[in-house]
Amino acid sequence: MKQKKKISMSPYDLYLHTLSTPELTALSSFWEEVDSHCTLSKKEKLRLRADYESALLAFAALGVPVGAALARMGVRHLGGFYARPAVLWYPLDDAAKIYPLSMKQGQMAVFRLSVYFKEDVVPALLQMALTFTIKRFPSFATTVKKGFFWHYLDTAKRRFVIEPDTGYPCRPLKVGRSGSQSFRVMYFHKRVSVEFFHILTDGTGGMVFLKALTTEYLRLLGVELAEPGSVPDLDAVSDAEETANEFDRADQTEKSAGFMEKSALQMSGSLSRARPYRVLHFKMDSDALKAAAKGKSSTVTSYLLSQLFLAGRYATDELQGEMSIQVPVNMRKFYPSKTVRNFAMYCGVRLPLQRITKAEDILPEISRQLEEKASRQAMSEMMNATRKMVGALRFIPLFIKAPAARMVYGFLGDKIFSNTLSNLGVVQLPAPLDGYIDSMDFVLGTALTNRAGCSLVTFGHTATLSIAKMTADPSFEERLYDLLQADGIDITVEGSAPCED
Repeated sequence: MKQKKKISMSPYDLYLHTLSTPELTALSSFWEEVDSHCTLSKKEKLRLRADYESALLAFAALGVPVGAALARMGVRHLGGFYARPAVLWYPLDDAAKIYPLSMKQGQMAVFRLSVYFKEDVVPALLQMALTFTIKRFPSFATTVKKGFFWHYLDTAKRRFVIEPDTGYPCRPLKVGRSGSQSFRVMYFHKRVSVEFFHILTDGTGGMVFLKALTTEYLRLLGVELAEPGSVPDLDAVSDAEETANEFDRADQTEKSAGFMEKSALQMSGSLSRARPYRVLHFKMDSDALKAAAKGKSSTVTSYLLSQLFLAGRYATDELQGEMSIQVPVNMRKFYPSKTVRNFAMYCGVRLPLQRITKAEDILPEISRQLEEKASRQAMSEMMNATRKMVGALRFIPLFIKAPAARMVYGFLGDKIFSNTLSNLGVVQLPAPLDGYIDSMDFVLGTALTNRAGCSLVTFGHTATLSIAKMTADPSFEERLYDLLQADGIDITVEGSAPCED
């Protein structure tokens, strides 16, 4: 006789057998409410339900009663986002319009923000956190599409997904597919990272999203805010100002300038085919970093720029020319705004190679250039130049505009710069959330010819300087390490292993 094939039960089915009749009744009602709040395709609905089931299993493993689990995942956190059809679309902000035009060059402007928790991430709860968070950021819940004159963002009503962090940082996103995400959320042990196509947002806007996602994830774990209102209320209606293109707010100036620069020297070392070749994190005590800057009568940004110039001078074989470091400038400090879209410009600090001798010699000039070039006047001139260039290209078809735009703009942050220093400043989270987090970091995607790009973010007592490398030559980071150590800053170095080229 043939033996009957045993039918194995899924973990979720086994979980159901542990519930009481009242709990099963509550769960049945819960599924009905979820279904009424979701009009996605049948496939997407099944995946969303599977997310909920995985979260229930995760809650059970954590010892959370089913009633409390259902309350934390209540349908009010879904809102009407998944129940309503997609109707919105967003024209690109003025700073974003160049980014998709560079994609044919094999280049995609992507940056990464990461938070490091004190405990391993629970993926099922992170997925639910993203499901509940994305509705509050409608300009992120979009896909990139081509219009006749410009790319634009079209609302994508879909299940937005997390993924394990298994690849190299800041790799291009597959935005050409219908409904594809223009950002990715990843996890690895204690780390959660969000990578954004720069078309969506800048570092400030991206950090608002990461803080909201972090807050929602910890809420699902049972951590409640001591100060409601200090982060976006995910169940509130999105404010129109949060998705505004703020470049029209620039002061009217007689001049429109800031883009035209001559080429800068590049550090030596063969360019890697892998992008990036390696990412390094210099973790420093923030008080020690501030003390080193104060000891040289400078700000942290000016001080680090001096060290980057000195390390860059050491890492090039050139004997003449100029080095230039790009410094992004957050326009919200001049024009207060809640927008989470791009609202940043940049300036370039430029020094002749022969003048780069020691920090004390170059710091006065660095500080002078920063004060002048990152001023409201200079940034307003650049914003006006941006608007004029966008206006000049406005009615040119996209298939003609792409090569023309690359000629006008050049490779932003590339040939006219030797390096970049983007400082996001100090990130603060409300109590008691900060007690669950160790640190944060911020990684820039690599440019075409720059051998390194640097970015800084400070959380708690840790300032993390991240270096995205495009060459195996270690001269730059080794010299930078020695310079910082010589100023009394102890450094813990972390990061990725070198990529196989």
